[in-house]
Amino acid sequence: MKYKYSLMISILFLGIILPQNRKVVLNIDAAKEIGEMKPIYSYFGYDEPNYTYMENGKKLLSEIAALSPVPVYIRAHNLLTTKEGEPDLKWGFSNVYTEDENGNPVYDWTIIDKIFDTYIERGLRPLVELGFMPKALSTKPEPYKHDWSRGGELWTGWTYPPKDYKKWAELVYQLVIHAKERYGENEIKTWLWQVWNEPDIGYWSGTFEEYCILYDYSVEAVKRACPDCIVGGPHTTGPGGESGNKFLYAFLKHCLYGTNYATGEKGSPLEYVAFHAKGQPEIVDGHIRMNMGAQLNDLVQGFTAINSFPELKGIPVILGECDPEGCAACSWKRDPKYGYRNGTVYPSYTAASFAKIYELADKYKINLKGALSWAFEFENQEWFAGFRELASNGVDKPVLNVFRMFGMMDGKRIEVTGNPYSAEEVIEKGVIDKPDINALASKNGNNLTAMVWNYHDDDVLKEIAEIEISISGIKDGRVLLSHYRVDQKFSNSFTKWTELGKPQKVNDEQFKEIELAGQLKLYTSPEWINVKDGKVIVRFSLPGQGVSFLKFESLE
Repeated sequence: MKYKYSLMISILFLGIILPQNRKVVLNIDAAKEIGEMKPIYSYFGYDEPNYTYMENGKKLLSEIAALSPVPVYIRAHNLLTTKEGEPDLKWGFSNVYTEDENGNPVYDWTIIDKIFDTYIERGLRPLVELGFMPKALSTKPEPYKHDWSRGGELWTGWTYPPKDYKKWAELVYQLVIHAKERYGENEIKTWLWQVWNEPDIGYWSGTFEEYCILYDYSVEAVKRACPDCIVGGPHTTGPGGESGNKFLYAFLKHCLYGTNYATGEKGSPLEYVAFHAKGQPEIVDGHIRMNMGAQLNDLVQGFTAINSFPELKGIPVILGECDPEGCAACSWKRDPKYGYRNGTVYPSYTAASFAKIYELADKYKINLKGALSWAFEFENQEWFAGFRELASNGVDKPVLNVFRMFGMMDGKRIEVTGNPYSAEEVIEKGVIDKPDINALASKNGNNLTAMVWNYHDDDVLKEIAEIEISISGIKDGRVLLSHYRVDQKFSNSFTKWTELGKPQKVNDEQFKEIELAGQLKLYTSPEWINVKDGKVIVRFSLPGQGVSFLKFESLE
C-alpha cells in the first residue's frame, strides 16, 4: 500500500513537471477553395554545373524529375565560365568561349551540351543563367578562378563586365542558336533565360549601369536568335536588404522606362521578375535558431516593389533562390549555424515556409510561378558534411521527402483554420514563443491531400503535438487514407547513418540501408475510412520538427 501511494505521488509529480503534449485541432474545409495549388516547389539550383553529369548528380536529377507532376526547372551558375582548375565548391565551368591569338571567338559546346543533355534526357527544363564572364572577355581576367574553399578571395575575374559587349552578345546569340539546333525551337521556348546572378553584390564587379548594358545586350541577343524565348531577371539578393531592394526598383524602372543600351529604344524586354529570399539562422543559447521571418520579409518587400509598377500587374514572378539561409556550400564546420541541414529542421522549415509563400502571393496578388530551392549535391565530400543539399553521397536527405510530398498535391488549395500563425506574425515575432503547427491542404476532384508540420525556429526537440484533423465538405463514402511521415525516425537517412555509427567508409550493405531509409515512408499502413455527412476526423501524434502527409483517395 505504501509502495502504491509513493508511485501515485511520483506520477502526479511527473505530471506537473513534465511538459504535456500540445493539442491542436485543424479544420480543413474542402468546399472553400483559396487558390491554385501551383507547383512552385518544382524549381532547383546549384553553383557547380559539372556535378550535373556525374553519377550522383544524374541520380538526384532523375529523382527530382520523378517527384514532380510537371517539368522541373533547373538553374545553375557558372554555365559560361572558363575552365581553370577542377570543379570545386561554388565553382564550375563549361569552357564554352575562348579566343585565338588574333582575338577571334572560339566556341566549344562540349561541356554545356553534357549539362543540358542530362536535363533534357530526364524531362527537366533549364533556367539558363547567362553567366559568368569567360576569362577571354573579362575586363579583369587575373586572378580568374576563386580560391574561396580554401579561404581565399571569391569575387575574382569571372565577376567582371565584358571588355566588349558586342562579343558578349554574340556569345549569347551563338549559345541560343546552338541550343535551337540541338534541341529544337519548340523545346527551348519552354526554357527560361536570365542574365547573371545577384548583380547587386560581389557576383557583379561592375556598376548598376554596366549591368543594365549587359542585360540589354543579352536580351537582344536571345530574342534575335529565338523571338519567343522567355527572358527575365534580375535575380537580385533579398529585397529585405538595402542593396537588393534598391537595385530591384532601379532595374524595373530601367526595363519599363529607360533607354535600351542595345537597341536605343524605350525599355527592355522583361517577361518575368526574379529576386531571391533567404532566412538568417544564428546561434542562440548554444543552439541554432532559424529566422524564417527574414525570408518572408524579402517576399513582402519584393512583392511590394513589383506592385508599385502598374505595368507589371500579373507578370510572372520567380523566387530565384528561396532558402533558409544564403550559403549552400558552407558546411556546419565552417559555421555552426548551418548544422540544421541533415536532420528534421530543414524539412519542417520547408513545409512551413512554402505554405506562407503561397499565403503572401495570395495577399499581394502575385502571379508566383516558382520558389527555387538552391540545393543539390556535392561531390567528393564526407557523408552528411552539413552542406545545404538534397542528397549526400547518393543518398537522399530528409528534406527531399517534403518535396515528394508537395509532388502529390494538385488541384485547388483549400482553407485550413484552427491554429493561425500568419506570415506577418512570423515576420514580426518569429516562430519562438510557440510552435507553428499547421497544414497546407489541396483537393482534386474527390481526392484530398494535407501536409501537416510541427515547426519551431529553435533547433531543439519541442513537445509532441496531438493533432486532430477535422475535414468537412467531402463526398460521403469510403476513402483510402495513406499517411506518410518525415521525422526523427521516418524517411530519415541521417538517423539511419547515425545508428550505424556515422561511418565515413560505407560498405555496400550499409549503403543499401541508408539509401532505403532516405525514401519517403508510410507512417501507418493505408486504411479505408468512411466519410459520413461530408466529414471525417483523423488523429495522430506529431513530434517537434516532424511533417506528416495525409492522402485521401476516393473510390469514385
